[in-house]
Amino acid sequence: MTDAAHPGPARIDVTLARQLVAAQFPRWRDLPLRPVRNGGNDHRVFRLGDDLSVRLPSAAEYVPQVRKEQAWLPRLAPAVRLPIPTVEGVGEPSPLFPAPWSVYGWLPGAPASVAPVDDAGGFAADLAAFLAELGEADPTDAPGPGPHSAFRGGPLEHWDDEMSDLLLRVHGRERDLAAGIWRDALAAPFTGSPRWFHGDVSLNNLLVRDGRLAAVIDFGCSGAGDPACDTVFRWTSPDAVARAQFHRDHAVDDATWARGRGWALWKGLIMITNKPPGQAEFARQVLERLFSE
Repeated sequence: MTDAAHPGPARIDVTLARQLVAAQFPRWRDLPLRPVRNGGNDHRVFRLGDDLSVRLPSAAEYVPQVRKEQAWLPRLAPAVRLPIPTVEGVGEPSPLFPAPWSVYGWLPGAPASVAPVDDAGGFAADLAAFLAELGEADPTDAPGPGPHSAFRGGPLEHWDDEMSDLLLRVHGRERDLAAGIWRDALAAPFTGSPRWFHGDVSLNNLLVRDGRLAAVIDFGCSGAGDPACDTVFRWTSPDAVARAQFHRDHAVDDATWARGRGWALWKGLIMITNKPPGQAEFARQVLERLFSE
């Protein structure tokens, strides 16, 4: 069996997760196990007892993210003050599930997509500080942009052909504005040294506890390269105060903001036709913010 193998998302359920834990981590076999709401699309997450979680890749393209997280999360943790996932168990491929998987420590809190924030400006400032700390982590031997990160951290040109099709999802003046945003992003290439980036700074990956940013999760798209993809909070946050504070506190140059705007446009155009409840509406709001600048 190889790490590229995968049984398909239909197999991933509580029964499978319980069988895997019992087979490879018998000390935890009697702990209650239940699925996590908003556990993500790329990986399925189950809470194991009070203090652990089980995380399984949902398709073959996400399998490389597992080994990356297992190797790098312990090395990144000392670089940042906010908690990030801790690897408590390394699940190996088996006849039950022919792909690697992980047991993580459970991080208390609820996603910012559903949890109230007491101080939107403070939340954004804390996020900017976290990204600055992450960017200073040692990038030696770090994974560069590639399929594991959906090429986040690499040149936006990788998605230029796809963008030609995505632009057809908007019309009239909006298409002209979108095309201009994309041209500006391509015209501002990254020329710096590789820096660590998270790769998916979505509200679902920012945990809130007691009204404040408490932890950052899901490093599946992380790597070292151009950190512009981590600026998207400026357009994805629903709170105007948070967006403005993040813009002030996240100390990057105009070229990085331009590329970040391109990343936000790319993802927004992808999501605008998504069927899951709320995703298309969310994408529309992001696009309207991009177009209004």
